[in-house]
Amino acid sequence: MDYKNTLNLPKTDFPMKADLVSREPLRLEKWQASRLYQRIQANRASAEKFVLHDGPPFANGDVHIGTALNKVLKDIIVKYQTLRGKNVPYVPGWDCHGLPIEFKVTQEMRKAGDMNADPVTIRKACEAYAHKYIDIQRTQFKRLGVLGDWENPYLTLDKRYEAAELRLFADIVEKGFVYRGKKPVYWSIPCRTALAEAEVEYKDHVSRSVFVKFPVVGHPNTFLLIWTTTPWTLPANLAVAYNSTFSYSLVHTNAESYILSTMLLSSVAEKCNWGGYEIIRSLDGDHLNQIEYHHPFIARQGRLLAGDSFVENTTGTGFVHIAPGHGLEDYGLGLQHHLPVYSPVDDDGRFTHTSDLPSEQQMPSEFLGKSILEKNGKSDANESVLHVLREKTMLVHEEDYLHSYPHCWRSKTPVIFRAMDQWFIKIDHHNFRLSALDEINRVNWIPDWGKTRIEAAVKSRPDWCISRQRTWGVPIPAFYDASGKAILDVTIVRNTARLVQMHGSHIWFEQSVAELWKAVKPTDWASAEPVAKSNDTLDVWIDSGSSSRAVLMQREELQRSTLYPQPSNSTWQADMYLEGSDQHRGWFQSSLLLSLAGNGTAPFKTVLTHGFMVDADREKISKSKQGQGGYEKPQTSDAYIKKYGADVVRLWVASQDFRNDIVVSEERVNKVGETYRLLRNTLRYQLSNLYDFQPENHANLDQELTGLDRWILGEFAELQAEVIAAYEACEFHVVYQKVSQFAAVELSAIYHDIVKDRLYTGSANSRRRRSTQTALHRMVIGLCQMLAPMLAFTTDEAWEFVPGQVVDSVHLIHWPTPSFVRSGAEQQTWKNLFSIRELALPELEKARQAKVIGKALEAKIALSGHSDADLMVTAVAHSDALRELLNVSQIEVRTFVSAEIQIHVAHADGKKCERCWHWETDIGSNPDHPTICNQCVAAVKEGFHGN
Repeated sequence: MDYKNTLNLPKTDFPMKADLVSREPLRLEKWQASRLYQRIQANRASAEKFVLHDGPPFANGDVHIGTALNKVLKDIIVKYQTLRGKNVPYVPGWDCHGLPIEFKVTQEMRKAGDMNADPVTIRKACEAYAHKYIDIQRTQFKRLGVLGDWENPYLTLDKRYEAAELRLFADIVEKGFVYRGKKPVYWSIPCRTALAEAEVEYKDHVSRSVFVKFPVVGHPNTFLLIWTTTPWTLPANLAVAYNSTFSYSLVHTNAESYILSTMLLSSVAEKCNWGGYEIIRSLDGDHLNQIEYHHPFIARQGRLLAGDSFVENTTGTGFVHIAPGHGLEDYGLGLQHHLPVYSPVDDDGRFTHTSDLPSEQQMPSEFLGKSILEKNGKSDANESVLHVLREKTMLVHEEDYLHSYPHCWRSKTPVIFRAMDQWFIKIDHHNFRLSALDEINRVNWIPDWGKTRIEAAVKSRPDWCISRQRTWGVPIPAFYDASGKAILDVTIVRNTARLVQMHGSHIWFEQSVAELWKAVKPTDWASAEPVAKSNDTLDVWIDSGSSSRAVLMQREELQRSTLYPQPSNSTWQADMYLEGSDQHRGWFQSSLLLSLAGNGTAPFKTVLTHGFMVDADREKISKSKQGQGGYEKPQTSDAYIKKYGADVVRLWVASQDFRNDIVVSEERVNKVGETYRLLRNTLRYQLSNLYDFQPENHANLDQELTGLDRWILGEFAELQAEVIAAYEACEFHVVYQKVSQFAAVELSAIYHDIVKDRLYTGSANSRRRRSTQTALHRMVIGLCQMLAPMLAFTTDEAWEFVPGQVVDSVHLIHWPTPSFVRSGAEQQTWKNLFSIRELALPELEKARQAKVIGKALEAKIALSGHSDADLMVTAVAHSDALRELLNVSQIEVRTFVSAEIQIHVAHADGKKCERCWHWETDIGSNPDHPTICNQCVAAVKEGFHGN
């Protein structure tokens, strides 16, 4: 007789082959058609709120894998908190203004021959460009399985957002934070605009460093020795700084005398090839304070000023040449001593004459028009300065110098410091910097080094330059009178906000000065009428940083119910911000400063930081390198999804300890793909053995379960508790490790292997089989719960095959805290049984090697030891469980006086059952079934009766 049809062989329509690339889009369509996100929100409407506020990605280019990592991390948190019963609305956003879009649009216009487009035309083209990429990125984010209110995102170009931003700006103006001044700011020459600190990237750069003579007044052939890495700033020199705590030396060499730091003397002498020198005398701050000098090539004099806070003794000569228009320390020292803020450089980064100094003190006319911007490592401005220094024998030494130098984030070129009239937010206004540092201490920073990083950034940051000489942005609603005086009034800003809310910010550029003034001027205005309007726009970090006011305080679904008291008494503060580590200088900081200044508190309770995405060569992956030959292999989110499917990408994200920089490569994703297959096969095994299980009819109570099933459910409950703790700590790599390890060891290698006999060969309704099915049913639900935040598509697919479910998506279920409990005695029993198993497995392997047995089911184990030994007591009481755990056909447990446990393996007695493959001595005792054991005979008969 063929007994195959009498077995309860596994069967399921849940596919073994994932085919994610083709199946996931179908599931997305299902989610869309069923309005899954909206149903989730409706189900949790009265629950406690958890708000993760989306930092807006820039609306240009495809989503690269680094942005995908950020979005998936957010989605994992949103899905986890939702599963745990909270109301978690997710409002995605986009950062829409700014230089990258304007740069791209104007570039395309120039290619098309439009060289003189007006601001409104440029702005409308930028708006269309942003909307195009919002649609592209929205599709790509949704393809990753990210659920959210995609039809109603927040956009920084939306007129309601712009109006809210201007109202926040008005509050800051009203409180006295905003001023206009001439200060050195980062200036991007190719982009022709000022930059905020967050828009500057530091990179290694080779500069031409020079040692220059500054002749001392009244002392022929005596010079201050100055070192600089920016020769082009020498025409703007107005003073020299020294450190009053240092010792300086007057030294004689080669018929000339030099003054420099005593500590740096030997290194300078070596660089300048001074074969021998004589120290004439020592000089201190009191001596230096009396010295004046001649400019090395311009007809003007300067004096020495103490600059103890920034003059160092590590490199250079102990002196710093001061150009108040080209450095922050220079500017500060110049301000103390009433020096003009002299910056002889125009918007194009070329030398020019200004009205700050008399004509005879201006730079040589042959310098005019020379560009500071480097080409092939050299700049015309530097070369002109070096030429005149050589000509006048003022150049002592020159060499290349490698150092970290600020670069424009967009053009990737070195920036310059250049003084010009700009709008600023004063960081030390009314002790605001200290207030910000106090507020940082009230925020939870994950990992904790995030706090150190943002503290350092806030402590050292200068006043915030918020004006940009660009077209595509929110206008600064200022005017200028006939004398050039700026008019920035809180009422004007608020009236402009109202105008923008009605018409959008284009109106500022569409209307004339007279039309705008009529619409926004205060009713009680009695001062001079303006003759010009500001053409500057706000820094884009003001845009995104205003989201506390424009999104968190405006969107009704993000407001907290008063049913759930908040420690901060805030109904709008976000529970979490989550972005990359560069945002301590960027969005985290701008959001903190603007919200604290305008709203009185930080906009977030917790800030979670992830590292940069880097390639196999540890190079940062960025959007700007895509499509420009920057990568040999594609690094877009879509490229990975088309190859692996979104769930493998999501699982790869979860597998990373994102607190450090994350290396992405096909090899690493392939490895995670193997884990994905393990997890999918685990779900499939469990589902395939539940095809005839009806929970309402067949499920066992906890106390009715067999010992083996209670053991696995106890282990599983511990796993769930550990996984919940890891999710709460945002340690998703720990979740990945623990679940995959459990699937590979406790389930695949032990439990799933052992219970095949019960599931396949027992009668369909046997107690042992239904007990195991109960355990499998609970675990497949638990696995779906634990994995759903990571494997959004696969768990939802598996959920359709879980018996007895009343909701149609795993993302609609509630994940309660595990409640399965085992006594200490029960846990010790199973600990003992596994200890015996560890002793027995090597003996079984020896018997296999000796050809005593082939498979473990051919074995008979004899276990002997002292009757009082814990392991032997357990073995005697649970010999059947031990036999099952060892997967052998027979076991004998004998107690002796000897305390040492002994294990002997022999071939099992009897014959091999054709149906269950166990070796039994009762085979053939039933003439109707001469080739199977009595247990199988009973199962077959029960099966026939069932049919």
